[in-house]
Amino acid sequence: MADIWLLLDNECDSEAKERLKAHIDGCSQCLSHYGIEQQIKSLVNRKCGGERAPEGLRERLTISIRHTEVRYRSE
Repeated sequence: MADIWLLLDNECDSEAKERLKAHIDGCSQCLSHYGIEQQIKSLVNRKCGGERAPEGLRERLTISIRHTEVRYRSE
């Protein structure tokens, strides 16, 4: 499923794209998942594609993301 989303979101290189497409073409289960996920993505885009968060919220989120600190605990 993760690979299907990478393909749908166009987030893979051309080699991976061709490999995934070849697999999907030969695998009915993956082809079915691909079709369903493609329809869901299209529906969400149609229904929510034009909406934008209010500018104040966008600014607060941007500031919050910039100030986020990642800490790792050593075991």
